[in-house]
Amino acid sequence: MKKLSAILTVAMLLALPALQAQTTFGVRGGVNFSNQTIKGGGIELDTKMLTGFNIGVDLEVPVAPDFYFQPGLLFTTKGMKYEMMGDDITTKLNYLEVPLNLLYKPLLGEGNLILAFGPYLAYGIGGKAKFGNETEDIKFGKDEDYKPFDMGGNLSFGYMFSGGFSVQFNTQLGLINIAPEDSGDVTMKNSGFGLSVGYRF
Repeated sequence: MKKLSAILTVAMLLALPALQAQTTFGVRGGVNFSNQTIKGGGIELDTKMLTGFNIGVDLEVPVAPDFYFQPGLLFTTKGMKYEMMGDDITTKLNYLEVPLNLLYKPLLGEGNLILAFGPYLAYGIGGKAKFGNETEDIKFGKDEDYKPFDMGGNLSFGYMFSGGFSVQFNTQLGLINIAPEDSGDVTMKNSGFGLSVGYRF
């Protein structure tokens, strides 16, 4: 067992320079159309989509021919709109998000097709709630407006041109209830889709 471990360690050290040489760095940003599923007491609110944005960086680490592991770090906005008794209610939530995607990127024409899926982890860092003409800060925490931790799944597809520029459509489904602890049987989950552009160095 010790001999096998030593062989694997040496193999990893020998492969590391090659992996580093093939790993690429990218930047991306785009528009989000987010919403929330809010249920409680046998009722689901009729919420509307909120327009926001995302911006961040990612890496592409080769794992097999045409396949890559793609971790990233994004600043992204989520939330929803809702009308109650004639007043518009808007919540905009700011998150730091870490997508952990498996990327399939075969050659297609002079560029590459992009297909990606995987989980995301996100942490709420603030936001704004607007009730009619009044605006309040949103706080994340155990006894605050929302739980800070969010997790879900990503799915995206797009195309990367030969010069390194790319366009992607992505959709996202939250799996974690972000409603505060004292909200009883109420559940709140993020969802949305978006369009982004990027560039690989």
